Amino acid sequence: MTPQELRAFCLEFNAAVEEFPFGPETSVFKVLGKLFALSALDAQPLRVNLKCEPEIAVQLRADHPAIVPGYHMNKRHWNTVTVGELPDRMVHELVEDSYDLVVAGLPKAQRLRLDRPA
Repeated sequence: MTPQELRAFCLEFNAAVEEFPFGPETSVFKVLGKLFALSALDAQPLRVNLKCEPEIAVQLRADHPAIVPGYHMNKRHWNTVTVGELPDRMVHELVEDSYDLVVAGLPKAQRLRLDRPA
């Protein structure tokens, strides 16, 4: 997966936006103001921080050396994923899971708005 493919995939989600609050080198992908993915898209190797359920995060780290506790994040809830070392399908699933976790934590009124096309 290329940086452009990662960016495009993150932006496919309903209400997803890309912002640069930490400077132009770090893409922050948010849904309704809440972070679900963070990546320095120009970095080699390409890595992305993704939210994860704590129990699943521990298992993923044990099973995949390319998944480690989230760099500069709450290590219980975030993983850093080295993109090129995992199948694209798995990266897609991890990004989608991160988005879904963030959406699940939004207030009900915001979640309901996401279910309706604009």
